[in-house]
Amino acid sequence: MDTNIAYGLMLVTLGFFGYVGFQAATEKELDSDEYLSARGSQNWQRIGLSLFASGMGVWILLAPSEVGYYGGFWDVVGYALSSATPFLLLAYVGPKIREKLPSGVTLADYVRMRISRPMQIYVGVISILYMFTFLFAEFTVIGVVMERLSEVNTLVVMIAVGLVTTAYTAYGGLPTSLRTDRWQAWGIIWLIVILFLLLFGNDVGSLISDAKAFNPIDEWSYGSISYMETFASGLALVVAITAAEMFSQGNWQRTWASEDEKALKKGAFLAAGMVMPLVFIMGFLGTVVAGQGLIEGDAAMSEKAAAFFYLIEDAHVIIIAGFIVLGIALACSSVDTLQNAIVASISRDLADGKMDLKQARIATIFLIPIAIYLATEPTIPVVGWEVNTTSVFAIFLRADLLATATVLPIFLTLWDKIKPNAALAGAISGLLSVVLYGWITVDFSAGLDYLWSPTNDWGLANLDVFLVALFGSGIVTVIGSHIRSNQGNM
Repeated sequence: MDTNIAYGLMLVTLGFFGYVGFQAATEKELDSDEYLSARGSQNWQRIGLSLFASGMGVWILLAPSEVGYYGGFWDVVGYALSSATPFLLLAYVGPKIREKLPSGVTLADYVRMRISRPMQIYVGVISILYMFTFLFAEFTVIGVVMERLSEVNTLVVMIAVGLVTTAYTAYGGLPTSLRTDRWQAWGIIWLIVILFLLLFGNDVGSLISDAKAFNPIDEWSYGSISYMETFASGLALVVAITAAEMFSQGNWQRTWASEDEKALKKGAFLAAGMVMPLVFIMGFLGTVVAGQGLIEGDAAMSEKAAAFFYLIEDAHVIIIAGFIVLGIALACSSVDTLQNAIVASISRDLADGKMDLKQARIATIFLIPIAIYLATEPTIPVVGWEVNTTSVFAIFLRADLLATATVLPIFLTLWDKIKPNAALAGAISGLLSVVLYGWITVDFSAGLDYLWSPTNDWGLANLDVFLVALFGSGIVTVIGSHIRSNQGNM
């Protein structure tokens, strides 16, 4: 597509969301609590659409098809399930936590009440690391997507998305994000339905045949819907992504934004029902690319990460235009949520609720230049660390492990017999368990490597590593609580 048309579509889409955001921001006066929580203001339909839109970032156009290209059937199923299970868990756990702490904003607010201030800081740090990883990954992906669809300057795209979302989010906070989410959710749904019908409506049979076929030219690709040997890595995705999404404070902000517990539960079920089929279809299309042998076996990893786009290389210009609008909508829907959620975690969990509204707005603005800088894959001065964003899937897995090692100790505290110090020890032990597992099975350096790259020899999610982190943390939490109870009774 002509670059001027692509820039025009991008600017029109961003302009529309900017207008919607500013309209919402001027409707009422905000204080710091309303800015971060929009407390009790959303019915179940609004919550469901918001959870869907904020969770469906532009990553949906890359990561599931990459997983399908490499992993085949069970990885596709696992990714689809893992996109829905966080919402299902939120539907069950969210009302309980909201009932115990009506004035909360983040998950770490509950952690402070139930465990301790140090554990709140620990959870806050993990949450920020996960969400910030998600944030700069979104900028990376929108750059890749726009470059694939038209030869635009990726940095220009990143800056444009960052400027617009920052402008309305910094001004209007969570209420603005909730309003734009509704428009973005409906836009995403209709665009995807129309584009998929135009692309694949008359060719379903051949798509299924290609999905069943094995990759004829790439030995590193299991990409067939007929391949059933990746059950372990598929299950690992369910564990890893479910745990990590529990640390996405955007979900927890919407827990308290719901008008009541019933609205939260119904909204979470709605979001789960919308997300799962979409992720499955995108993963399925990754297996189609593999079966057609469209990517050379020695192609760069970045090419395989963009597997889906091989299916639309020869598409009509109108379809390309639709995907440009879709990509910008997806990027805005997650970026504005992440901006406000990160600031909520900084304000509540690290700054102990002492940030005022002006400071929260300033923090929102300062996030974006850092995220865009990291998305350009720089080498960090002094330490010489190179930020590699080639595989979006790999970026997420690193943050997922931290969350997996911490989530069970937190939710175990819904059980009154769990002791605060034991939960903190359990969270730390989850990571130490990974190192110990690597040391026992290979050597000490392998255990340390798992903390950075929790994958198996084929680059797929390593189920053993995630289960060790999950159960290691849970076992230490339960045993530690039992010991503390016995000491208290002596």
